[in-house]
Order: sequence, then C-alpha cells, then structure tokens
Amino acid sequence: MFSGIVEALGRIAALISEPPGCRLVVAEPQIRATTNVADSVSVNGCCLTVVEIGEKTMTFQAGPETLARTNLGDLTIGSPVNLERALTVGDRLGGHFVSGHIDGQAELIEIKDYGDWADYWFKIPVEIATQMASKGSVAVDGVSLTLVACQTDRFSVALIPYTLKVTTLGSRKVGDKVNIETDLLSKYVQRLLEAKEW
Repeated sequence: MFSGIVEALGRIAALISEPPGCRLVVAEPQIRATTNVADSVSVNGCCLTVVEIGEKTMTFQAGPETLARTNLGDLTIGSPVNLERALTVGDRLGGHFVSGHIDGQAELIEIKDYGDWADYWFKIPVEIATQMASKGSVAVDGVSLTLVACQTDRFSVALIPYTLKVTTLGSRKVGDKVNIETDLLSKYVQRLLEAKEW
C-alpha cells in the first residue's frame, strides 16, 4: 500500500529482456539505501517487487500483463520514474490509499500553462471514468492528485509548482501515456451497485 506521495525520481539504468517480460534496473541511491530484496516499491504508480540490489540500483521484474497495462513498457535508458516505498504502520498518509495496481492508461491531451502552475487534461476509457468524481482522488503515474473536472472520457487535475518539479509530471508532453489508478473506494462502490443487478 502506498500514499501517492512521490519520494524521489529515479532513472532507468538498464532494461534487460527476460521473455515474456523484462527486468527494469532503476538508479536512485536515496531510496536504494533503505530498500531490500522482496520490498515493494511503486514505480510510476505500479507496485513492483525488488528482486536484486546493486550499489546504487534496484532491479524489478515486469511481466507481460504489467508491460501491456502500464507505461513501463515504453521506458528507455535514462527515462525518469516516480518512486515511493511502501507504507509502514504508523506512517502519515499525506495523499490517499494507493494499491499500486494500475487500472489502465490515460493520454495527456491538453496542458493549460499558468507559469509555474498547470492544469492537465487526460483522455481515458469510459470504464475508468465511471470511477471518478470531482474532488475525489486519482493516482497519475503514482502521484496522488485531486480530480478537478470529470467527464465521460476525460478528466483534469491542477498541478502545483512542487509537483511539477519533483515528479515526472513536469516533463510530460501532450500525447504521453500515464498510468492511472482510481480511488480504491470507488471500485467497491461500483461493485456494490453492480451486485444489485445480480
């Protein structure tokens, strides 16, 4: 379980083919210093298990489902990634409960730039849109954000200068794909409503 508060930006140091999946080697010494093999780390919002530790790197395995459902399959050497270690009991929860299980991808379709601030609009599938509500929460590439506007096929978020500076969102461009995880509570509410039709 995560909070969606990004702790550090890592960089892809190596991509190792491991059919049908691959290994992602991520360089980030601060997170690495307190991480062990078998720990869970959110990489662009996707919960991955550390399978190997280097001096300044952590290695993760990503299978075909993860590579198809997330933007991890689009990463190249040097790509920045948002990193967050799993919560421990007693941690402050500054964002919202984020499981690290990606619901799908969204496409950045518009950036409204206000100097150091920005509003981002993302295009999404309708099935993801049904789990969103204005003022609710969403994790975009693992970043906990508040939903501003929600429509049938798109949503917007307002990004403060700090978020744009310390996460991958500041370098995103129109056309980029991001990982989306909707609020856990919305999934249970939707399932409860569907169950009434059973």
